[in-house]
Amino acid sequence: MDASKPQLPRRILIIRPSALGDICRTVPVLACLKRGYPYAAIDWMVQDSFAEAVGAHPNLRAVVPFARKRFANWWTPPVARELAAWLWSLAAAEYDLVLDCQGLARSAIFTRATRAKRRVGYADAAELGWMALTDRVVAPKGELHTVERMLRLVEHLGVEVVRDMRLYVPERDAEALTADELLRDARYAVVAPTSRWPGKRWPAERFAAVCERLLASGKVERVVLVGGGSERDQCGPLIEMAGRDDRVVDRIGSTSVGGLMALIARSELVIANDSAALHMAVGFDKPLVGLYGPTRVELVGPYRRERDVIQVLREGDRFDHKEEALGREMMSRITVERVMQKALGTGH
Repeated sequence: MDASKPQLPRRILIIRPSALGDICRTVPVLACLKRGYPYAAIDWMVQDSFAEAVGAHPNLRAVVPFARKRFANWWTPPVARELAAWLWSLAAAEYDLVLDCQGLARSAIFTRATRAKRRVGYADAAELGWMALTDRVVAPKGELHTVERMLRLVEHLGVEVVRDMRLYVPERDAEALTADELLRDARYAVVAPTSRWPGKRWPAERFAAVCERLLASGKVERVVLVGGGSERDQCGPLIEMAGRDDRVVDRIGSTSVGGLMALIARSELVIANDSAALHMAVGFDKPLVGLYGPTRVELVGPYRRERDVIQVLREGDRFDHKEEALGREMMSRITVERVMQKALGTGH
């Protein structure tokens, strides 16, 4: 063996616990690492509630689940002991290489806990997260798309970049959809009308109007509504519509991450606010219409699918999705007609 040559890593850990959309668009990192180190075992630390997003990926050996809710009360003695044991297990796994794709204090703690010889992340990681790294990669946050920024970490390793966004549906969820008599043979659109941030939400009544017109157009036979259980209060007009029209299928709050992936993978079209559903649509190479307001599409939009986004900008606009009034005004500029044109392929 030539001692002058660096040894190839045998065990690699990707750290990207959340959010769901960010996890979906981190998969190119996994694809690159597997191509560059085909004999390495690659694991991924992910929030336990999002594990299905990557659990079926063929390039992954295992998911390392992070029990975010359980560890939220980390200062209580029982939970503190569990957390300490979990952190110790990271070191016991003997990873050679760790990539912190999150760049926050929490992910930095996890990165350092691995005791990996090589720990790669962002030179400008927030909350002093860069201190946990052995390799600090320059990848300016405000200049690169999130995906390109993560791929800078791969480039730093000298690994060939492959922009493979493919996602994989868990087998049980694919089988469940095959058994779903309502949807298995239907042409349907997935509509994701919710968002954690009020400033990112397109009005629910406009989503309802789009659903009605989409069904009338004949492009699809059904519309499937998706979202979290805590988000049902954002969807009043749509839920009411589902109650009187059986072509509108209400799955808000009743679909797992894997179930959502299965729905999107078989859909004809996805229409959504800036949310995880859009990034899943990219991963399954599906037609999509993304509705954006106070966020910069070139940085956080659906990767390489900016042409499928509707965003109405005016001179002097600011981008701050946490400012509700600003966001609502920007989202209100998007018309039902514009969305229909994009959905039917009759507009630009």
